[in-house]
Amino acid sequence: MGSFQQLKQLTRGNALFLIIILGIGGSFQTGYHVTGLSSPSPYIQRFINSSWYDRYEELPPPQTVTMIWSLIVSMFAVGGLFGAVSVKLFSGKFGRKKTMIYNSIISIAAAGVMLASKQAKSYEMIIVARILYGFSAGLGFSTHVMYLGEIAPIKIRGAVTLTSATFGCLGKLFGQFFGLSEILGREDLWNVVLCVPAFFSLVQVLVLPFLPEAPRYLFIEKGDEKACKKALQSLWGQGDYEKEMDEMLAEQVAIDAAPPKTSLQVLRDRTVRWQLLTMFIIYWSNQLSGMSTINTFSFDIFLKAGIPRDQIRYVTLCLGVSEIITSIACGLLMIENIGRRPLFWGSYGVMGASLLFVTVTLNLKDSGEWVSYITASLFILFNIFFSVGPGGTTSTLHSELFTQSDRIAAFVLIGSQRWFVFALLGLVFPFIIDTLDSYCFVLFACICLLASLYTFFLLPETKGKTLLEISEEFQSITVCGKSFSDKRKTVTRL
Repeated sequence: MGSFQQLKQLTRGNALFLIIILGIGGSFQTGYHVTGLSSPSPYIQRFINSSWYDRYEELPPPQTVTMIWSLIVSMFAVGGLFGAVSVKLFSGKFGRKKTMIYNSIISIAAAGVMLASKQAKSYEMIIVARILYGFSAGLGFSTHVMYLGEIAPIKIRGAVTLTSATFGCLGKLFGQFFGLSEILGREDLWNVVLCVPAFFSLVQVLVLPFLPEAPRYLFIEKGDEKACKKALQSLWGQGDYEKEMDEMLAEQVAIDAAPPKTSLQVLRDRTVRWQLLTMFIIYWSNQLSGMSTINTFSFDIFLKAGIPRDQIRYVTLCLGVSEIITSIACGLLMIENIGRRPLFWGSYGVMGASLLFVTVTLNLKDSGEWVSYITASLFILFNIFFSVGPGGTTSTLHSELFTQSDRIAAFVLIGSQRWFVFALLGLVFPFIIDTLDSYCFVLFACICLLASLYTFFLLPETKGKTLLEISEEFQSITVCGKSFSDKRKTVTRL
């Protein structure tokens, strides 16, 4: 389906409006908090120093400041881990819509704690606020992607689910924009810049109650066919939606034969072993590709690259602009035309090559000022291909690989490992960059190249296929003549 037809279908009902409201309270929040901490980082570290001095009348050791700063960074991901684990509890009990609303209330509460931390001279309050922000981001991101996957028709499912990545990029851009010294990136406003997302959370709390619940959730989990059809018509305009209802019915039949599973049951189920392994590898590769560390520690990285301190915020803004433009282009032009698989392996390959060249230019930074700007250009190139490939396409693939009986448990498992790696990197990266210096990017480059090989040889194409067809594609994967499903023939088949 062309981009014009996609836009036309999105504007027939409330779907586009719902996508925007979900976006600003979902992945937008995660994106903002990933980059929003970069600009005020020197001010927060000075705040840690001054708070420590006010209490103990002596300056803290540099290692103590680094450790507290690492905790502030990594606690966001620890909160995200707990939020991801809570997806099944919240979305199963309250539904997708109410979960998003309650999640935004948590984000607003976190902003209140962050705002008060400066007056209270408490870096512990910053850590608490980061944990709450993380919990909200972990729960909100997974529910956001799930919600999008359950409202989208088959023909534009890729474009709809890709909007979660687009809003994530938009959040990163806003974090970089509000961090400019001309806006809120000043020492007296560092706590305010970290509270900006609460405004968007408030908008979602006020507006989302008037928009429909996910049709797939209503039909399959609630068994309410009438409400499901009403939701589809509200979202996509008047129509009978027989194809969508038939797909849900086929999935319902499969679920009746195989009821919803726990996370442990999904781990033991050989019929979804390849799907889980694929998403684990992709999410590990995304985190270990260096993208999250570049976003979070961009100020420190560009400072080491030789970019003048007063120009770093503008370079990071260029990163954000390139990412959002690329993400939108991917959604409108690429994902439904090129397919998922080529975007993954091709982008991982270019990302790996870019980071290898970054290692070279970082070691040559003393050769001249121009080398620093080549390094910045390579990071922008890396950023563009991350947005074209894994950054944008992962959320689409995530929503396509699991049927309703496996989906929530899979989201819990994959979300947990995603946030665990994020937390680990946030905690150790400040020490890694001090120890390995520029050579830390060689590690990231190797991860990208291995991910390129895996997705090239083992990832099936999912474009235009139903969830059951995709499941069968994965079950047919063999390595050295063997498949995960070979050893257990009694498993319920979809």
